[in-house]
Amino acid sequence: MSHTIALVDDDRNILTSVAMALEAEGFRVKSYGDGEAAWRGLMGGPADLVVLDIKMPRLDGIELLTRLRRHSDTPVIILTSKDEEIDELLGFKVGADDYIRKPFSLRLLIERIRAVLRRADPARGEGDKAAEAKVVRGDLVLDPGRHLCTWRGMPVALTVTEFLVLRSLAARPGHVRSRDQLMDAAYEDNVYVDDRTIDSHIKRIRKKFKVVDPGYAEIETLYGVGYRYAAK
Repeated sequence: MSHTIALVDDDRNILTSVAMALEAEGFRVKSYGDGEAAWRGLMGGPADLVVLDIKMPRLDGIELLTRLRRHSDTPVIILTSKDEEIDELLGFKVGADDYIRKPFSLRLLIERIRAVLRRADPARGEGDKAAEAKVVRGDLVLDPGRHLCTWRGMPVALTVTEFLVLRSLAARPGHVRSRDQLMDAAYEDNVYVDDRTIDSHIKRIRKKFKVVDPGYAEIETLYGVGYRYAAK
């Protein structure tokens, strides 16, 4: 079954060229010329992945992403301007799964889209039982096959990248995972991201768990080294 990709950009040339390239690859495409139109459209009919420009009139990409994250863990790739590192960091802080800088090649964007979709589908490799196995650590249950995370029986909505980071930590409680190791676990296609990106993901994971349990403190920080999941 083909995936539906939502494109959100106020540049009509980008919308047209990217939509044509994605449709040629077998994707279904929904195009939106501004954030407000995308917000209405995505609430009426969700997509499998959103490609979202940061700088747009009426409703910018960061605000749209913030709204989306209140309702959905749909994978999001943000488009940022060259040398606008602050956009990338803010996007990850709000909940983006990946980014790509303008100008970009259509082939690169398509490969990034495929990579994020693969990360969102842990059952992609037939017979890969390890990828589908549940991870149970005390009150934590991670079910990759259904992309489901619960804490003390309560659901915790995680993005694709947050889920992979947490699974990497929970797989070996008490063992320290460096930022590089967590990046490898969450960005398996050798996409470079700044190590501060991992810090942003950890902060969001903690925040989401504390909504369910204000006393949540299972993810420990070892300054200058990395993170570990508490051994019980």
